[in-house]
Amino acid sequence: MKKTTTRLADGRELIYYDSRDDAVRDADDRRPLDPVSTASEIRHDRLLGDRVAVASHRQGRTYHPPADECPLCPSRDGRRSEIPAADYDVAVFENRFPSLAGDSGRCEVVCFTSDHDASFADLTEEQAALVLDAWTDRTAELSQLPDVEQVFCFENRGAEIGVTLGHPHGQIYAYPFTTPRTERMLASLAAHREATGGRNLFDDVVADELADGRRIVLEGDHWLAFVPYAAHWPYEVHLYPKRRVPDLLALDDAARTEFPQLYLEVLRRFDRIFGTGEGAPTPYIAAWHQAPVRAADRAEFALHLELFTIRRTSGKLKFLAGSESGMNVFINDVPPEAAAERLREVASDS
Repeated sequence: MKKTTTRLADGRELIYYDSRDDAVRDADDRRPLDPVSTASEIRHDRLLGDRVAVASHRQGRTYHPPADECPLCPSRDGRRSEIPAADYDVAVFENRFPSLAGDSGRCEVVCFTSDHDASFADLTEEQAALVLDAWTDRTAELSQLPDVEQVFCFENRGAEIGVTLGHPHGQIYAYPFTTPRTERMLASLAAHREATGGRNLFDDVVADELADGRRIVLEGDHWLAFVPYAAHWPYEVHLYPKRRVPDLLALDDAARTEFPQLYLEVLRRFDRIFGTGEGAPTPYIAAWHQAPVRAADRAEFALHLELFTIRRTSGKLKFLAGSESGMNVFINDVPPEAAAERLREVASDS
């Protein structure tokens, strides 16, 4: 992997990740951009104990532009975009409309490929491995920032999710606090350790899924993909490395090599599960869970990826209604065992 760091016209950082060592990235951003102006603020909810990012400047962000005006495509034929180069493998840059900025954190955009009409599932294993390298490198860099407590790599896909740019891309949020979801995991981790005389909760979850077997979707030598016992969403898959590690940086070479094979197959099953009609392509969220940067028991945390779709059947969405949105109590219409069986049925012929 070759990494090249440069700056956009307004001073934002842009990083190219190339699979070729001889790639040259010297194109300048010649757009007449105004300096980035953000108003991101973190507010504390005294009743729930969590935090809310207030970012009014995001109201003016780019919204569903036509394909020939996509800001994530390479700059070609006189049309200038966020990527000055005429082509790229993987590109990462600071978001011009960040939810978090300055002392309130940092937001980055990760462009998986220069092909506007592709998706992550269309990538080759080599391309997916390069994205994994980019996620890992950005996690390492962002973890060194003094105000960052947690790094979150994720992909939102599909208009149903709220995606405003169709180009295949994800984001990275560097939070100045540990997120509520991770705090709950850490609390459960500590409670389980106390109740079981020192056993690790994540290890026990993986062992229990392997022993049960009904919810396993795909198993490799180094990764396991399964529908969790108490899945919140109709179709939800968690991917764990079999050797527990706290973050992407700690993955060994064997796990890094196998991940693209397994993950691409799971994504392709998500695209096939509802058929080729109204339900495809499948909207989803893919979220990496990593240990907080300075957590006391971060070595006990287990890196994993949670992938879920808001579609419950072809043409129908799972809406977060009263119980889910009002009380955070999910009601799942699809038994996890049935979801896992369906995901096994749509395996690739190869």
